[in-house]
Amino acid sequence: MGLSSRSAVAIHALTFLARWEDRSMTSAEIAESLAGNAVLVRRILGGLRDAGLVVATEGRGGGWTLARPPRQITLYDAYAAVEGGPVLSRHAHPPSDACEVGRHMQALVDTEFQNAERAMEERLGRTTIADLVQQVVAIERAR
Repeated sequence: MGLSSRSAVAIHALTFLARWEDRSMTSAEIAESLAGNAVLVRRILGGLRDAGLVVATEGRGGGWTLARPPRQITLYDAYAAVEGGPVLSRHAHPPSDACEVGRHMQALVDTEFQNAERAMEERLGRTTIADLVQQVVAIERAR
Protein backbone atom coordinates (compact mmCIF):
# COMPACT_ATOMS: atom_id res chain seq x y z
CA MET A 1 0.00 0.00 0.00
CA GLY A 2 1.36 3.42 -0.91
CA LEU A 3 1.07 6.66 0.98
CA SER A 4 -2.36 8.23 0.67
CA SER A 5 -3.63 11.72 1.38
CA ARG A 6 -4.79 10.56 4.83
CA SER A 7 -1.52 11.76 6.39
CA ALA A 8 -1.86 15.22 4.89
CA VAL A 9 -5.48 15.46 6.07
CA ALA A 10 -4.52 14.26 9.56
CA ILE A 11 -1.65 16.75 9.85
CA HIS A 12 -3.88 19.56 8.59
CA ALA A 13 -6.63 18.67 11.08
CA LEU A 14 -4.20 18.48 14.00
CA THR A 15 -2.63 21.82 13.04
CA PHE A 16 -6.08 23.39 12.72
CA LEU A 17 -7.05 22.11 16.18
CA ALA A 18 -3.76 23.34 17.64
CA ARG A 19 -4.15 26.79 16.10
CA TRP A 20 -7.45 27.27 17.93
CA GLU A 21 -6.57 25.11 20.89
CA ASP A 22 -8.78 27.11 23.25
CA ARG A 23 -12.03 25.70 21.79
CA SER A 24 -13.55 22.58 20.30
CA MET A 25 -13.86 22.44 16.54
CA THR A 26 -16.49 20.53 14.61
CA SER A 27 -15.63 18.17 11.80
CA ALA A 28 -17.51 20.57 9.50
CA GLU A 29 -15.18 23.43 10.52
CA ILE A 30 -12.13 21.27 9.94
CA ALA A 31 -13.51 20.10 6.58
CA GLU A 32 -14.09 23.73 5.59
CA SER A 33 -10.42 24.50 6.25
CA LEU A 34 -9.49 21.52 4.11
CA ALA A 35 -12.04 22.45 1.44
CA GLY A 36 -12.97 18.80 1.83
CA ASN A 37 -15.60 16.33 2.84
CA ALA A 38 -16.74 16.20 6.49
CA VAL A 39 -17.29 12.42 6.26
CA LEU A 40 -13.63 11.91 5.27
CA VAL A 41 -12.54 14.27 8.05
CA ARG A 42 -14.58 12.31 10.63
CA ARG A 43 -12.98 9.07 9.42
CA ILE A 44 -9.50 10.56 9.79
CA LEU A 45 -10.37 12.05 13.19
CA GLY A 46 -11.54 8.60 14.28
CA GLY A 47 -8.07 7.22 13.53
CA LEU A 48 -6.46 10.11 15.39
CA ARG A 49 -8.79 9.49 18.34
CA ASP A 50 -7.93 5.79 18.38
CA ALA A 51 -4.24 6.76 18.49
CA GLY A 52 -4.85 9.08 21.46
CA LEU A 53 -4.12 12.29 19.56
CA VAL A 54 -7.60 13.88 19.69
CA VAL A 55 -10.73 13.61 21.80
CA ALA A 56 -14.33 14.19 20.85
CA THR A 57 -16.93 15.86 23.02
CA GLU A 58 -20.56 15.29 22.12
CA GLY A 59 -23.48 17.63 22.53
CA ARG A 60 -23.95 21.36 22.26
CA GLY A 61 -20.59 23.10 22.07
CA GLY A 62 -18.90 19.77 21.47
CA GLY A 63 -16.36 18.92 18.85
CA TRP A 64 -12.77 17.84 18.55
CA THR A 65 -9.77 18.92 20.60
CA LEU A 66 -6.19 17.76 20.94
CA ALA A 67 -5.61 15.05 23.53
CA ARG A 68 -2.16 16.39 24.39
CA PRO A 69 -0.14 19.55 23.80
CA PRO A 70 0.80 20.23 20.15
CA ARG A 71 4.52 20.17 21.01
CA GLN A 72 4.03 16.51 22.03
CA ILE A 73 2.46 15.44 18.71
CA THR A 74 4.82 14.78 15.81
CA LEU A 75 4.03 14.47 12.14
CA TYR A 76 5.07 10.83 12.50
CA ASP A 77 2.37 10.36 15.16
CA ALA A 78 -0.22 11.60 12.66
CA TYR A 79 1.19 9.44 9.87
CA ALA A 80 1.25 6.31 12.04
CA ALA A 81 -2.33 6.92 13.21
CA VAL A 82 -3.87 6.96 9.76
CA GLU A 83 -1.62 5.04 7.37
CA GLY A 84 -1.47 1.27 7.27
CA GLY A 85 1.47 -0.70 6.03
CA PRO A 86 4.65 0.33 4.28
CA VAL A 87 4.86 3.47 2.16
CA LEU A 88 6.78 1.92 -0.72
CA SER A 89 5.12 -0.99 -2.49
CA ARG A 90 6.89 -4.32 -2.56
CA HIS A 91 6.69 -6.99 -5.24
CA ALA A 92 3.07 -8.11 -5.57
CA HIS A 93 4.27 -11.62 -6.46
CA PRO A 94 7.62 -13.23 -5.73
CA PRO A 95 10.03 -12.84 -8.68
CA SER A 96 11.40 -15.87 -10.51
CA ASP A 97 13.84 -17.92 -8.46
CA ALA A 98 15.20 -19.26 -11.76
CA CYS A 99 16.57 -15.79 -12.63
CA GLU A 100 19.81 -14.42 -11.22
CA VAL A 101 18.23 -10.99 -10.74
CA GLY A 102 14.87 -12.34 -9.58
CA ARG A 103 16.48 -14.49 -6.88
CA HIS A 104 17.97 -11.46 -5.13
CA MET A 105 15.97 -8.41 -6.15
CA GLN A 106 13.17 -8.76 -3.60
CA ALA A 107 15.57 -8.79 -0.63
CA LEU A 108 17.72 -5.98 -2.05
CA VAL A 109 14.79 -3.69 -2.82
CA ASP A 110 13.16 -4.50 0.52
CA THR A 111 16.32 -3.39 2.37
CA GLU A 112 16.46 -0.12 0.43
CA PHE A 113 12.75 0.55 0.95
CA GLN A 114 13.00 -0.16 4.69
CA ASN A 115 15.93 2.27 4.98
CA ALA A 116 13.99 4.94 3.08
CA GLU A 117 10.91 4.43 5.27
CA ARG A 118 13.01 4.67 8.45
CA ALA A 119 14.51 7.94 7.19
CA MET A 120 11.03 9.30 6.48
CA GLU A 121 9.78 8.24 9.93
CA GLU A 122 12.79 9.88 11.59
CA ARG A 123 12.26 13.12 9.66
CA LEU A 124 8.54 13.25 10.43
CA GLY A 125 9.35 12.55 14.07
CA ARG A 126 11.43 15.75 14.29
CA THR A 127 8.57 18.10 13.41
CA THR A 128 5.73 18.75 15.81
CA ILE A 129 2.27 20.15 15.28
CA ALA A 130 3.41 23.14 17.37
CA ASP A 131 6.17 23.73 14.82
CA LEU A 132 3.59 23.88 12.03
CA VAL A 133 1.36 26.25 14.00
CA GLN A 134 4.34 28.59 14.51
CA GLN A 135 5.05 28.51 10.78
CA VAL A 136 1.40 29.21 9.90
CA VAL A 137 1.29 32.18 12.28
CA ALA A 138 4.59 33.55 10.96
CA ILE A 139 3.48 33.24 7.33
CA GLU A 140 0.15 34.91 8.11
CA ARG A 141 1.89 37.80 9.91
CA ALA A 142 4.20 38.33 6.94
CA ARG A 143 1.21 38.37 4.62
